[in-house]
Amino acid sequence: MIPCFVTFFLTLLVCGLLSKQCTIDMAGYFEEMGFEELQEGQQANHLLDMARFLIDFGFYNEDIIGEWPKLPPPASREVVLSLPEITIEGNDKSCPICLKAFSNGEKAKEMPCHHQFHAKCILTWLDKTNTCPFCRYELPTDDEAYEAYRKDKKRKEQRQEDIETLHNSMFS
Repeated sequence: MIPCFVTFFLTLLVCGLLSKQCTIDMAGYFEEMGFEELQEGQQANHLLDMARFLIDFGFYNEDIIGEWPKLPPPASREVVLSLPEITIEGNDKSCPICLKAFSNGEKAKEMPCHHQFHAKCILTWLDKTNTCPFCRYELPTDDEAYEAYRKDKKRKEQRQEDIETLHNSMFS
């Protein structure tokens, strides 16, 4: 399938080369593409036109900058249910989510990063995203696409570290 702009320019090229009179309905083309005439004093926004072009023809990719395009998905149900419940000792700690102080002997959930939270607070949080709200430690998710993205990101980081180590070993 040839994009319409390529067809348009090929038609112009063929008409010019064959020295034939070609009538192209330019108004129809511009109406089809959603273009409007510039009003007096208006200037074309070429950056916006380029962005639209890239999106229209599939050159734009959501993760083009190497970031996940939205919040990470919720943590895996299995992992959330297996979070250990601990008993808080002392009155000097507080929940980083609700900021309420833990009372002595109160039950709390502990993340693998050893941060402690009220069960209600952390379970609500992990239903929305898979990270520790305090340090951003990531728990596994049930989202296969996100897990593949995480593995790819980790491989890229490891590759960069390997290149840096190799470079330092060669030039130090």
